[in-house]
Amino acid sequence: MNQQATPLRRQVLTAIVGVAALAVVLFAIPLAVAVQRLYREEAITTLERDATRIAAVVPDTIATDRTPLRIPRGLSSRLTVGIYGLGGDHIVGAGPAWSDVAMRAQDGRSHEAVERGRLAVSTPVPSDQGLVAVVRLSTPYNKISDRTQRTWLLMTALALIVLFLATVFARRQAARLAGPLERLTAAAQALGGGDFSIRARRSGVPEADAAGLALEATARRLGDVLERERAFSADVSHQLRTPLTGMLLGLESALTRPGADPEVAIRTALKRGEHLQDIIDDLLRLARDSRPRREVLDLSALLTDVRAQWQGPLTAAGRSLIIAGQERLPEVRAAPGAIRQILDVLIDNAMRHGQGRITVGAVDVGTGAAIEVGDEGPGVSDSDDLFIRRASASANGSGHGIGLALARSLAEAEGGRLVLRRPAPPVFTLLLPGGEP
Repeated sequence: MNQQATPLRRQVLTAIVGVAALAVVLFAIPLAVAVQRLYREEAITTLERDATRIAAVVPDTIATDRTPLRIPRGLSSRLTVGIYGLGGDHIVGAGPAWSDVAMRAQDGRSHEAVERGRLAVSTPVPSDQGLVAVVRLSTPYNKISDRTQRTWLLMTALALIVLFLATVFARRQAARLAGPLERLTAAAQALGGGDFSIRARRSGVPEADAAGLALEATARRLGDVLERERAFSADVSHQLRTPLTGMLLGLESALTRPGADPEVAIRTALKRGEHLQDIIDDLLRLARDSRPRREVLDLSALLTDVRAQWQGPLTAAGRSLIIAGQERLPEVRAAPGAIRQILDVLIDNAMRHGQGRITVGAVDVGTGAAIEVGDEGPGVSDSDDLFIRRASASANGSGHGIGLALARSLAEAEGGRLVLRRPAPPVFTLLLPGGEP
């Protein structure tokens, strides 16, 4: 059975607070024991000192004559002072009738023990004849216990404060670490829902910020890809309409015209079919944003292909095509299929919406080459949105829709630029950079 994973916030909180609690326990227990021993040893030292002072004034004959005991000044009123024999029997002063700690002092050393709820210290009374008696000094043991417990309570309060501060710090750290991941999760879910405008807020955590930047880049890339995929069907229908119509008309003419050579019609149809395949490949590459290896573009051969492709349709429409180009042109690198698509769009646009002869020429512009396509028509009145993609070619009544937007996209994909150099008579210029790719 799968168990639900613990959230990161709780893991960080538990880890930090757990480490803090373990450190407090490992530090507090030895310190508490040390404090208890310190207070006991301190009380024993004080009792031994006072017992030594008393033993110094005890007469040597106290065990026989039982004279009253003189207590030195400065002793605490809580102390109980008694004189005992070497056997532990009480002689004078206060205290129990018999004391074990007093009896143990017959070895000539001081001893301490807890007797009847009191901390007692015994010190022998020396004389010229040896040990004659024992001084027993005691104080209430609960005074020491109370002092120890007060210190323990203070240590406990400090430990709780440390744990509280650790909890506050842990919560902040958990929010700082888990917050960016939670926002990234929400952004990823929004991306899955089709929102490609997501922006991950910066958190100051380098790893989370790097993931956010990567997610933003992915969202932008997916948005671009989706937009190109949506435009692909429109681009295909627009670009295939003219060559497909020409191929169908050629086949239909071969079937209906008496004496037509079917082999010639089939070869022409195959050539036009290959051209259609090239169009589809170029548009697929643009839709998928792939970047094939660019090759040196033979502009002269390209212009020759353009002449061969468009001379017939233009002649049939009563129009003429003029191809002009400089003999020496700079080397440019681009995909020939993409450049052909751009020229097809421009020439088709001039044939449909222009007038008079159509001129196609290539010139050297210093940093590259420029291919210009113009006609003798009235041109366009509004050139600002000429390259904006619209749903249909007649969206605004101007007749310009998908083709020019597609041509500019193809030009930018090849590192070039398509502009309207002159609105009337219209001249479109395709700028291609020269040099290495």
